[in-house]
Amino acid sequence: MCVKFLNLFPLYSIQIENGNSQFRPIKMTNLPLVSIITPSFNQAQYLEKTIQSVLGQDYPNIEYIIVDGGSKDGSVDVIKKYEGRIAWWVSEQDKGQTDAINKGFNRARGEILAWLNSDDTYNPGAITEAVKYMLENSEVGMVYADCNFINEDDKFIGKFKAAQTDYRRLRQGYVHIPQQTMFFRAKYWKDLGPLDPSFYFAMDYDLWTRIAAHAPIQYLPGKIWANFRIHTTSKTNVADVRGWDEMLRVHYRDGGSFFSLIVAKYYLRKIIGPLWKWRIRSA
Repeated sequence: MCVKFLNLFPLYSIQIENGNSQFRPIKMTNLPLVSIITPSFNQAQYLEKTIQSVLGQDYPNIEYIIVDGGSKDGSVDVIKKYEGRIAWWVSEQDKGQTDAINKGFNRARGEILAWLNSDDTYNPGAITEAVKYMLENSEVGMVYADCNFINEDDKFIGKFKAAQTDYRRLRQGYVHIPQQTMFFRAKYWKDLGPLDPSFYFAMDYDLWTRIAAHAPIQYLPGKIWANFRIHTTSKTNVADVRGWDEMLRVHYRDGGSFFSLIVAKYYLRKIIGPLWKWRIRSA
């Protein structure tokens, strides 16, 4: 009889055979491949830190893909500095962020997928912790954690404290998922993807809703996996209202009523949204 137990801390297996135990190293190929996509366009001032935060992870089986939309600001020079450690990259005109992410995932070979925007960063150990949880909880389709807000100079300016949500609550507008921290199984991309290219902002919400309709999604409190950069040209500052417009599109597309919590939250956010952004910028 032979039974194996996998533990990522450290990377070894315990093999028990005929009452005797042996420690054996796990080959990197036995760990699930994690594919990280970074969509990029004219954010050279932040891109290198994004790349370093991915390549500096302690998880040994990462496929990193960068899809640049034809930047003219030096982003390509930054990418070329690291191209020996990047599985695939391209710089060409595309149809925007959603198109770039879809292009990257169409190339990805990983069992676990995520995307990290070119102005955000991972914290050390994030990928290892996400993979460990997903290996131990095979029924979970997606996992996410907490996130810090940082400014242009990497200064901490607040915390995006996530919360547990599910399909029902997502449909009500209780999102509470920092996109920078989420990891999901490639199975659901193959079954439910790609991202809807008509969405500029809420393509992640749309995907989460689709995944949550088929499998549990899990929040891990106390884990801070990423940093969400707030700056003057970020989409959160420039076009935040479009996100809620698009969330309502998902709501009505899937049979939602006007008399629902997400619609009420939409109109409430139109009132308090400008105040929230002012507080973040002035922190």
